[in-house]
Amino acid sequence: MKLPADFVRRVYRLMGEEEGRCLCESLLEETPVSVRVNSSKCAFVPEGGRQVPWCNEGFYLSGRPTFTFDPLFHAGCYYVQEASSMFLEQVLRQYVLTPVALLDLCAAPGGKSTLARSVLPGGSLLVSNEVMRSRSQVLAENLTKWGHAAVVVTNSDPADFGRLGPVFDVMLTDVPCSGEGMFRKDETAIDEWSEDNVALCWQRQRRILRDSWPCLKPGGLLIYSTCTFNREENEDNVSWIAKELGAEVLPVQTETEWGITGNLAGGDFPVYRFLPHRTKGEGLFLAVLRKQGGEEEAAPFPMGEKVWKKGGKKSKGGKLMPAVTVPKELQAGLSASEDFVFTVEGAWAKAFPARWQGVLQHLKEDVRILHAGVVLGELKGRDWVPHPSLALSTSLAAGIFPQVELTYGQAIAYLRKEAVTLDAAVPKGYVLVAYRGCLLGFAKNLGNRANNLYPNEWRIRSGYLPEELKMVF
Repeated sequence: MKLPADFVRRVYRLMGEEEGRCLCESLLEETPVSVRVNSSKCAFVPEGGRQVPWCNEGFYLSGRPTFTFDPLFHAGCYYVQEASSMFLEQVLRQYVLTPVALLDLCAAPGGKSTLARSVLPGGSLLVSNEVMRSRSQVLAENLTKWGHAAVVVTNSDPADFGRLGPVFDVMLTDVPCSGEGMFRKDETAIDEWSEDNVALCWQRQRRILRDSWPCLKPGGLLIYSTCTFNREENEDNVSWIAKELGAEVLPVQTETEWGITGNLAGGDFPVYRFLPHRTKGEGLFLAVLRKQGGEEEAAPFPMGEKVWKKGGKKSKGGKLMPAVTVPKELQAGLSASEDFVFTVEGAWAKAFPARWQGVLQHLKEDVRILHAGVVLGELKGRDWVPHPSLALSTSLAAGIFPQVELTYGQAIAYLRKEAVTLDAAVPKGYVLVAYRGCLLGFAKNLGNRANNLYPNEWRIRSGYLPEELKMVF
């Protein structure tokens, strides 16, 4: 692998020759592997893992396991995330102390969103957006598996959020960038790099920020990050945000031994650079800003009090058709069900935290919603089929469905959406299937066989199963 000559020249100019040489050499080394545990689902600690210093649930691994063939990965028990990005935890723990509405504007595939959802104070709302349709589907899958109910996944342009007005207390913008920090992880990033692309990126980043800025409340936090090294997309953009959009740059408390580098562009404001030759992780730049204002408050959104439509609607013949309501047995599938609003949308029964129902309705006015809350089930004929979103939710009520423990082989077959034979003692009907006590989804046990209800779009497609598997836990 050879780094672009123009990139090397720019790095030397920014950091000095000795520091720049060390950085460039580190980009030719092997990429460290790290994961972050979902403590709301499991209490496992990776075998031989070493904790990431700035993240309570982040761990470096000694090697790269075959994540695709680990059922616990599909159960949402952990997320594969490079360590530098886990620094977001420090920002949220230091500045977000009460429930908030947080927008992750450029969220796919979901690393920072799943971290934020784990760290945010209880009662908070997370809205995760991705403008690219294919990537937004992956984002929705990852957040569904992570299991928190107070989550909305959207597929919209940043300007759509700007039209909402001041809704969010925190906005996270991990903006699309030139990707210099990903060189050793993705050689395509090297092939696509150019000085012209750097210029395109910093201009696009400013456009994203300008378009979405109105949706951040006065006094709200903006967390700005990139995975690149140059000053144009980093310090220069932070300076532009502060001066042109009106914001104060805030400090984040760090430890010296973490090896984080500060401002390299000669500015007097705090920023946080993770350089691979100084910190164990990929390249990351992060800054925290507070939007000017704060005296005025955004208009409150009404709480959703109507659980479902209580009236019917007329058919083409003029007869009153009965309204479809969420069955009591599906409502009982959630613990603290009184905290949720239950609705039927088309053939889908859904639940969403009542506290944020007004915000959800407001979002629907301008943004495209892919997933919100918990999908409880789908109406097929006269039968409500439970949805995997319910099985994977941390709000699932205990004891509502029988639970079946699968062997490793059965779990992989289930995740491939293959036929699974259950023990004769398993009761007929809908059952939860689990591996090592962690839920994977639903099956319908018919006695002589079981219908696999795992989503077809989530299934393991690889036909290759390694003979020797190294697992995370």
